Amino acid sequence: MPQPQPSRPRVYLAGPDIFFRDCERIYQDLKAHCARLGLEGIEPSDGGLGADFKGTDDERARLIYEGNIALIRQCDGAIANLMDFRGLEPDSGTVFEVGFAVALGKPVVVYGVPAGSYASRVGAAMACTQDADGVTRERENGVMVEGLGQRLNLMLACSTAIEATAEAALARLAKMLHALSQREREQVTRPSTSARSGSTPPRAR
Repeated sequence: MPQPQPSRPRVYLAGPDIFFRDCERIYQDLKAHCARLGLEGIEPSDGGLGADFKGTDDERARLIYEGNIALIRQCDGAIANLMDFRGLEPDSGTVFEVGFAVALGKPVVVYGVPAGSYASRVGAAMACTQDADGVTRERENGVMVEGLGQRLNLMLACSTAIEATAEAALARLAKMLHALSQREREQVTRPSTSARSGSTPPRAR
């Protein structure tokens, strides 16, 4: 009797790509690359809304939100396009999804991040100066520009792995998921301390 094939790890494909005119092609390419790596790519949800949906915009938004939350929970990991989007920061919805996945303990690899530090990009885009303590600030209003040499806000830089492209991000995530799966298998097959020592656990009274 043929053995059932193990399910492929599911990867949530986060990013502002859904807003692009060619989003269908983008997701097709990402899913195809996932398949080549033994993964299943999962694009963001439209909330299961059909063309005949008659609800309000608030209802539509809530269903899309709940659909994507459910997908992230079901996935084993995520990649996220953190390109600059309408400014010097990544898409805020994508950033939320990254944080949610990280909070669930899922590995996240990001891509599309511009080269150089965040502070250097801000300094190139607007007038900045250094105060007496060497802190970079916006010249117009004195607001501090986060330093520390990170390519993203430190909450993103320290919670994710960064790769140059989506393909590289998927390759790295595949390795991370394989390593996690290997550790889980080892924990299942490793004998417990009581089994190794031959001791008998106490009876429940």
